[in-house]
Amino acid sequence: MDTAPALLLLLTLGFCCPGIYGQSLQIKLRYPKDITQLRVGQKLELECHTDKSHGASWIHQDRSGTLHFIVFINALSRATFGENRRTSPRFEASKGSTIYRLAVKSFTPQDEGSYFCVMNFNQMLHFSSGLRAFLPATTIVAPSTPGPTIQCDTTEMDSDLKTPDPDSRVHKDLDSFCLVFLWLPLAGLCLLLLQLLATTIVLRQLKVASRPL
Repeated sequence: MDTAPALLLLLTLGFCCPGIYGQSLQIKLRYPKDITQLRVGQKLELECHTDKSHGASWIHQDRSGTLHFIVFINALSRATFGENRRTSPRFEASKGSTIYRLAVKSFTPQDEGSYFCVMNFNQMLHFSSGLRAFLPATTIVAPSTPGPTIQCDTTEMDSDLKTPDPDSRVHKDLDSFCLVFLWLPLAGLCLLLLQLLATTIVLRQLKVASRPL
């Protein structure tokens, strides 16, 4: 369980197979005292309490539901992060007796989601209930101070702001109607007449050419 792929495989099997959820793991919030007061840049500290000391892992499930391995802490308090690293720029891990601790150094939106503590005991996976950690929704409040006063000379703007004359709009609509339904068919008729005239000329030329000399 020192590597992330193996741990995620076991975790997947744990979610698929019934009867392996243990009641001996419990996550408690150490800091901040109220998870709803979590802020960007704040340190988040979690504790996994158990009655055994066989090593435990921390898993993060992000907002999209994807699982991410964070760290495995063995019985000798040795922490192994992803890619077999001894340290992590984002997390801290430690162990005290039967308490496994995880700390998010500086909480960001990337760290939002649910956190789980997982323990492998007697070839069975034991899961804690997830602890949800999300940043509070931000509300944008309009400023209460009045804005600058803008004075405009409305004398020249009155003519532009007048309501259009309904009669003029009717005339424009009639002109458009005439253009579409009168002029366009007339143009088509002229084109048809030109085609008939050209066909007549060609037929007469063929008839003259076919006469015997």
